[in-house]
Amino acid sequence: MMEINRIAERISVPPIPLALLAIASMQGGAAFAKSLFPEVGAGGMLFMRVGFAAILLFILWRPKFTLQIRENFKLLCLFGIVMAVMSLSFYEALDRIPLGIASAVEFTGPLGLAALKSQRKLDLIWVILAAIGLLLLAPIGGFILDIWGIILALIAAFCLATYIVLSARVGKVIPGVTGLAWAMGIGGLILMPIGIFSAGSALLQPRILLLGLSVAILSSALPYSLEMVALRSLPLNVFGVLKSLEPVAAALAGLLILGERLTLRAILAIVLISLAAAGVSRFRDRTSE
Repeated sequence: MMEINRIAERISVPPIPLALLAIASMQGGAAFAKSLFPEVGAGGMLFMRVGFAAILLFILWRPKFTLQIRENFKLLCLFGIVMAVMSLSFYEALDRIPLGIASAVEFTGPLGLAALKSQRKLDLIWVILAAIGLLLLAPIGGFILDIWGIILALIAAFCLATYIVLSARVGKVIPGVTGLAWAMGIGGLILMPIGIFSAGSALLQPRILLLGLSVAILSSALPYSLEMVALRSLPLNVFGVLKSLEPVAAALAGLLILGERLTLRAILAIVLISLAAAGVSRFRDRTSE
């Protein structure tokens, strides 16, 4: 990841294209991961993604087991558990519903967290927009969608909001990416039995392992590195608005890579949730500056 940062800095890539490339990489990686579910299952794919991402973080950043880590190890374990549950519930949702819908539902987690922390009446508009979006995704009125897929995506949304809170807490006591690396490693260990049970002997195949490494790079290492570079010169409110495009990018990745065609109702729901996320990010950040 450090090499990616250096390359981006050398060629002076503007921050907005970097942020958009990070989004495309993350959602493209998710679509690619889903295409491999028939071979290794959602659990097997997730174990490879988190496991390889943790290995990459340890190789690139070489975090040590310092006194600071020992003193906050319970917090890191909680962070790792939430990360594992969030990722597993999202991948299991992906196994049941289209990528664009799963991403939109998951996005309501940080959106709701931001709205709860705000006391502005304007944020009520964004909550209403998101609620309408979720209602449109409910399997009612002739709209057919796996209810368990939606429930799992909602669990992922709750975990994502919790992940954001814990990430802030970890960042205050453990600087840099050291805390993330240890939490990712803990999450990988938690997911190991699930991954082995899901994928079985497929995890011994070099081709499968190479594909798993590719997903880890596309979904974790590359987007995280690009975002780090972009955030050095990109205002947080602009970055938040760009991130709100993730559900739309997920829908496009689902269409182009997986052939997932969404109904007009589903597209409208995704757009409403993205607009709500953009509104919360844009106006919340501007008032706090």
